[in-house]
Amino acid sequence: MTIIWNYAKLLGKVILPALLLLPGRQLFFPSFSSGNPAPKNRNTMESNILDQPEILQVLFYPRKSDRTILPEGARDIDIAITDNASIGCRLFTHDKNGPIILFFHGNGEIVSDYDTIGPEYRQVGLNFLVTDYRGYGWSTGTPTATGLLEDARSLYQQLRRYMRNQGYTGPIFVMGRSLGSACAIDVAALHNDEISGLVIDSGFAETLPLARLMGLDPDKLGITEEMGFGNKEKISRVTKPTLILHGAEDQLIPLAQAEKLMAACGARAKELQVIPGADHNSLILVGGPLYFQAIRRFIDKATGADDWRKRRRAKQNLSHQGR
Repeated sequence: MTIIWNYAKLLGKVILPALLLLPGRQLFFPSFSSGNPAPKNRNTMESNILDQPEILQVLFYPRKSDRTILPEGARDIDIAITDNASIGCRLFTHDKNGPIILFFHGNGEIVSDYDTIGPEYRQVGLNFLVTDYRGYGWSTGTPTATGLLEDARSLYQQLRRYMRNQGYTGPIFVMGRSLGSACAIDVAALHNDEISGLVIDSGFAETLPLARLMGLDPDKLGITEEMGFGNKEKISRVTKPTLILHGAEDQLIPLAQAEKLMAACGARAKELQVIPGADHNSLILVGGPLYFQAIRRFIDKATGADDWRKRRRAKQNLSHQGR
């Protein structure tokens, strides 16, 4: 079975008549654990077990593309991962002092597919930084399962340093969609103390159900769940605010996977937003502008920007200044 996760080929333009995004299900599970759970040895995947050719040919669908004309407010950033591999990224800037989303996309998408989506994040006051994978877009190299996570870790560290050096001071949120959820969760678990929050769009908790859905036989390939991406275990180490978005009609990664991520997440402030009528590739189509507004509201809560006390103090300060 060929499974390609691609928003933008389906989208064309983002702004379509929006169906109601959420009164789907909005769940809040409080957690009373203190601090991070003790990390298990899941920072590295089983040595190349997922890099078998049978797996790679259904896991990645690299699509080469030249650089496109930059949308307004965007710039390209190329990150050298190794001596012979670099990864292209595109940054959509709203305000250097505003929140930053570092985004890992699906397995059939490339950076330039987000040229109509990045401006929607700017519209709600967010900086949006989307990264590619090796062999995608204008990036060089060849994608592998083990390299996917290693590259994500390097990208996070280098891009974080780049943003700070360029004067971006806002909090950093890590976000991943579909395959990119593995990257986002891995980075969030490793850098829980540095990030301000995690956003997952159509993500998965377990590797083996996904492999079977792709037509693979894990037993024949010698793969166990412990040899996979480990999203469910890793997200238990994430204690920063977490938002999980999922389509109610997702047939590629069923809603049950999002519910498992939600239950396993170590954050006290966490919510699952289920979008009625949306499948794996139509969360933005169905949600329209409300999709981006929901992410903005989550970030405001995570950073305290929606705190009424802060708003009252700011209003009082302005009042005093006007006297």
